[in-house]
Amino acid sequence: MNAKTVLPAVAMTAVSMVLTLAVVMMWLGTAVPWPVALVVGLGIDGGWLATLAYERRLAAQGDHSNAVTAVGWSFGLLAAGVLVAHALTADHSGAWLAVAWLPIAAKALWLVHGLWERTALTPSALGAIRGIQQEARDEAAVARARLRAEAATEETRLTAVTQAGARVARVQARTADTLAGAWSTLERARAGEDTGRALTSVTARVTPGVTSRWDLPVWGPTEAVPALDAGPALTDAELDTLVDSIRHSQTPALSYREMAARFRAAGHSASEVRLRSAWKRVA
Repeated sequence: MNAKTVLPAVAMTAVSMVLTLAVVMMWLGTAVPWPVALVVGLGIDGGWLATLAYERRLAAQGDHSNAVTAVGWSFGLLAAGVLVAHALTADHSGAWLAVAWLPIAAKALWLVHGLWERTALTPSALGAIRGIQQEARDEAAVARARLRAEAATEETRLTAVTQAGARVARVQARTADTLAGAWSTLERARAGEDTGRALTSVTARVTPGVTSRWDLPVWGPTEAVPALDAGPALTDAELDTLVDSIRHSQTPALSYREMAARFRAAGHSASEVRLRSAWKRVA
């Protein structure tokens, strides 16, 4: 990289010095002896070259001098001025003006080279920087891959949850339809006029001489039964008398469910088996 910046500056400086010397020889050669013109041209080029060498020495030491820099730019401007003055008085002024900027360009190239030297890094530092940049690119690529994988996983999970929820909803809907049909069938059977007679005809042969009133269960909300205080157990005769009195306390006679509710509401206590047996005996 050093040669890429220093070689153009050296070449531009050499061309500028040759042009400056040639112009001084052509310009002053007609007015003064040529050795004098040669000395003048070499003096301009030598002063420029000396200040340039001193600037390079200070730059190598990490130092800088504004005075030396000013002298160097002065010699460069002097050489450019000589070329411009010659171009204005020569026959082919356009061609000479086209090369009159070379001394200024040479100084600018040396300035660029000096800036590069002040910011140049060693190969080890450049290798470390490349390693850091590569590591950052690797981490960024891994992070992007992780985010894409997590997004795909989340999408798959949401799809699975949605499908499972849809299946559960379909099962619940089918179950609700089945229960609704069962409730409707039971309600029609319970409300039918011939249900009681059909059940009585079935059980008449099992319990001859007993006329029972059948009530199918009702599916729906239930009412909580208040807690009863434990009291003396009723005998079968007392239980039969009490059930019969509650059953015939209203005309027509109460059903078993209504009688049982009033029995417990009155504060009496008996198991469901004994209460139903007493009902069968008095019914």
